[in-house]
Amino acid sequence: MTTNPLAALSAAGVSIWLDDLSRERINSGGLQRLLAERSVVGVTTNPTIFAGALAKGAAYDEQVAALAKSNVSVTEAVFEITTDDVAAGCDILRPVYDSTDGQDGRVSIEVEPGLAHDAAGTIEQGTQLWAKVNRPNAMIKVPATIAGLEAITALIAEGISVNVTLIFSLERYREVINAYLTGLERAKDAGVDLAGIRSVASFFVSRVDTEIDKRLDAIGTEKATALRGKAGIANARLAYQVFEQAFDTERAKSLLAAGAHVQRPLWASTGVKDPTLDPTSYVVELVAPNVVNTMPEKTMEATFEQGVIRGDTITGAYAEANEVLDDIDSLGISYDEVVGLLEKEGVDKFIVSWNELLDTVSAALEAAR
Repeated sequence: MTTNPLAALSAAGVSIWLDDLSRERINSGGLQRLLAERSVVGVTTNPTIFAGALAKGAAYDEQVAALAKSNVSVTEAVFEITTDDVAAGCDILRPVYDSTDGQDGRVSIEVEPGLAHDAAGTIEQGTQLWAKVNRPNAMIKVPATIAGLEAITALIAEGISVNVTLIFSLERYREVINAYLTGLERAKDAGVDLAGIRSVASFFVSRVDTEIDKRLDAIGTEKATALRGKAGIANARLAYQVFEQAFDTERAKSLLAAGAHVQRPLWASTGVKDPTLDPTSYVVELVAPNVVNTMPEKTMEATFEQGVIRGDTITGAYAEANEVLDDIDSLGISYDEVVGLLEKEGVDKFIVSWNELLDTVSAALEAAR
């Protein structure tokens, strides 16, 4: 029997997580089918995904009617609806969690994006979400802002598994790893079992290309055109090098020896925005052991149908990746400016989606009343 590209990807050490969740997908058995047929071993969510899920279909009508009757606020209703979906997703993925000793079978839920610059608020809500979902295979998504770094350390120290989101720069990624290791050290000192704590660091890919390609197009030279579609992959490959180096230090090794796990790099934003690029490029060009690729279903299907898995496409490509970023810099495009802008835009976009989610639920509650 021929191995399909997603199974080959999984065999190469990449955990395939679906970047989507809805009540309809849970109730219809659609999520279960992806586990069986598409090698899916995890799920991520965000405000955009929930806003989309609630805007269509009748899957939430019964719960919305009950919430309207109990006269809860809009934010309370969102909390109930989203945590119910994540808990149900965790239950479906529990066999994966058990069979992989907790590495996969994870479902991520994000703290309210308006708290991105509020460490105390993020810690409080992250703790509430963890308690409400009440599943060992949940993960709390925290943005990699300066305030987020503090929250990551605090939540890890409490034994709460964390998916760090919105990472764009290599420097911020180093700070994320440091926040994780600091959290593990505090957990160890407090007697928390390190083996039960898991974390991934979500490094965004396509958005880097979208912003840099726009600037390359404005330059318009032959050299600039030749660099289109290369920055995102180069940046992610160098992030993997940072990961390898960070977990080969004595500090990390002592924690691993005490039962801790590495914080795996996760490739996010892997849907190709540029129609001239191969729709599988952010999958097949980012293969290495011990990584996660979280894909929209469209990207997953493209990979299943036409992906060519060539084994490890990251290690050994660091010199080339550095050259790409150096060439972009030589054209006057500032890496630091781009990644700073992308972090700000990332938070802003999630706030817009969060407000859309509140509006959708508010309208549904009013209609039910």
